[in-house]
Amino acid sequence: MASHALVPAATTRGMKPTQQAMAKRERPVFSLSDDHAMSKKILDTHNPDGREVDVNVILHIAEEVFQHAYPVGMDGVLHGAGAHHLEGNIEALKLEEKASLAFDGILEGLAYIIHKVSCELTCKCSSGGHDTHSTTMSVLGMLSGYQWDAKLVISLSAFAVTYGEFWLVAQMFATHPLAKSVAILKQLPDIMEHHGSLRSRFDAINELIKAILEVTKIIIEFKKLPSQYITEDQPPLSVAITHIPTAVYWTIKSIVACASQLTTLLGMSYDMIVATTADTWEMSSSTHKLRNISEHLRAELNRCYQHIQDKMHVEYFQMLVHLFEATQFDNMKIMRAMIYIKDDLLPLEVGTTHTRASVEVLRRKTVLLLLSDLEASHEEILVLSQIYLESRSRPEFQYEIVWLPIVDRSKGWNDAQEEKFKELQALMPWYTLHHPSLLEPAIVKFVKEKWHFSKKMMLVTLDPQQGKVACPNAIHMAWIWGNLAYPFTLSKEESLWNMESWRLELVVDGIDPNLIDWMASGKFICLYGGEDMDWIRNFTKSARSVAQRAGIDLQMLYVGKSNNKERVRRINSMITAENLSYCLMDLTSVWYFWTRIESMFYSKMQLGKTIQEDKVMQEVLTMLSFDGSDQGWALISRGSFEMARAKSQIITKTLEDYTIWEEDARSKGFVPALIDYFLQLHTPQHCNRLILPGLDGDIPEMIVCAECGRAMERFFMYRCCTD
Repeated sequence: MASHALVPAATTRGMKPTQQAMAKRERPVFSLSDDHAMSKKILDTHNPDGREVDVNVILHIAEEVFQHAYPVGMDGVLHGAGAHHLEGNIEALKLEEKASLAFDGILEGLAYIIHKVSCELTCKCSSGGHDTHSTTMSVLGMLSGYQWDAKLVISLSAFAVTYGEFWLVAQMFATHPLAKSVAILKQLPDIMEHHGSLRSRFDAINELIKAILEVTKIIIEFKKLPSQYITEDQPPLSVAITHIPTAVYWTIKSIVACASQLTTLLGMSYDMIVATTADTWEMSSSTHKLRNISEHLRAELNRCYQHIQDKMHVEYFQMLVHLFEATQFDNMKIMRAMIYIKDDLLPLEVGTTHTRASVEVLRRKTVLLLLSDLEASHEEILVLSQIYLESRSRPEFQYEIVWLPIVDRSKGWNDAQEEKFKELQALMPWYTLHHPSLLEPAIVKFVKEKWHFSKKMMLVTLDPQQGKVACPNAIHMAWIWGNLAYPFTLSKEESLWNMESWRLELVVDGIDPNLIDWMASGKFICLYGGEDMDWIRNFTKSARSVAQRAGIDLQMLYVGKSNNKERVRRINSMITAENLSYCLMDLTSVWYFWTRIESMFYSKMQLGKTIQEDKVMQEVLTMLSFDGSDQGWALISRGSFEMARAKSQIITKTLEDYTIWEEDARSKGFVPALIDYFLQLHTPQHCNRLILPGLDGDIPEMIVCAECGRAMERFFMYRCCTD
């Protein structure tokens, strides 16, 4: 076929003549536009009659020929190791003998056509001035009744016969009389004598055979695509298959070229061999062409696979939706769907011990699916581990936790992610998925769309009878009440709140041993926070002075701030060094204190409570606004229910004005008098800031200010870390 140079003239300067010829003849991109008229001629040869061929079996046999022949063929002949190599393979051949018998039935109807094509290759290619295009079209005509993939493997097998016979005689002529006689007739000893001049030619043929096999395998892969997910009349497969006829043409043409190179060696004199060694560039040109074709077809095939995956994911997603809607006999069907087994019979692994387990360990148990990405904090895992390990010593708590790492593997998976996964997994005493690769993408889509997982850790409760969702997120219950929330259902959450009120025990939950002693002995307790050390010094000094004058035993505890660990650590050190008050020295306790406060808000939200009507939610939002503020704050209490709280300016002014409300403190009580004076100091000019690290769908449309009751303005904040 005629072709046009697509290489700029400047790029051919300095090239050898053969390289310039290649630059002119080659097209850089594989396309059906090679020649429209030629494409039509190729299609005109195609008239399949419905016959089916097991192309995989035939391709396997042809590959075996190529693997046994070369490079062992050349190296064996050159080093006299042909017979030794053959003897070394006798046992392997015996083992394959039985398998070969199974091929007989498959090849029975193809032996004639393979022989016919083989003759076409050897006869046409051995004649002088042969035309590879004409031979290729002739082969396509012979194979008109076969599918495109069958045309390829039959042509390849026909060449394998010639190739195999050549190398078989070459390997054995030095040791076997029959092979020696045949070799003499073919003048193989003369050819092998000049092996140095021929090595580049044989290497070029070998590289081209590899390229032929690659294209053939890709075209066979197209035939294997499942029709229930992709059809030939719709993209992307309909687009891909339009390229296959041209790809088959070029591949068979390359087979013809290989046969030509091999057969023209027979009967050549040394001078002719030397004169034709420059022809190896033609092999290289064909190899380059087929590699372009292979690359193009592989890209099309990958698009098909992506289409199939998308369809399968949609199907799996819909199956999950149906499972959770339909009635189940037990929880195992849903468990097996969420923890997809694939080929792994033991998909679960206890993180701390690396003990593997099957999904059966979850049968008829309350299952808490722990959902998180790889950014889960050590504090979260540590506190949840304490809750879980406590439950193991209490037979009444029959539940299991299973970690599903929610990772988008479509973006790739690297060593850093693998290391992070292993690090988190090793901290978990409960069941984890053995590896994120076992998690179906449809499950990731399901938990994001149906369960609204975004980034914050979640615990989805599945009931032991049917595996249905008993609580969309039990993590808040776990933080607030620990194992007292078992079986972690919405009804249990409701009943726990019915027994609760805004009291000191709910706020602190014994996060520090001193608190328990202070409450038991009836002492006044002050929790405070903030980051301004000057204010902390002034506040603690004023509070001690007022407590002494009021004659009360006041104990103070600094509870830090939720989002600045290093700053809190430094402040803790200064407070301790200056003996200003007690501190939560363990930063996990600081995290836990604020996480529980935040969880109270989300727990109430999950139950449909509103800020306007719920006292606990109002107080929780006040505490969260303290944490979100740049100012200090304090909460002073005595007993369970007497609690007064205010921000830095108000608490500072109140302490300074103690002489004004001192009499009320003696008559009403210190905390009630404190509350009354706080209320007098509230002014319309104030600014509360509330930061809610929310879950998708859980942020209310409106939040009112805890001080004045007006609707707060909403902003968005993006924060990359908590330090």
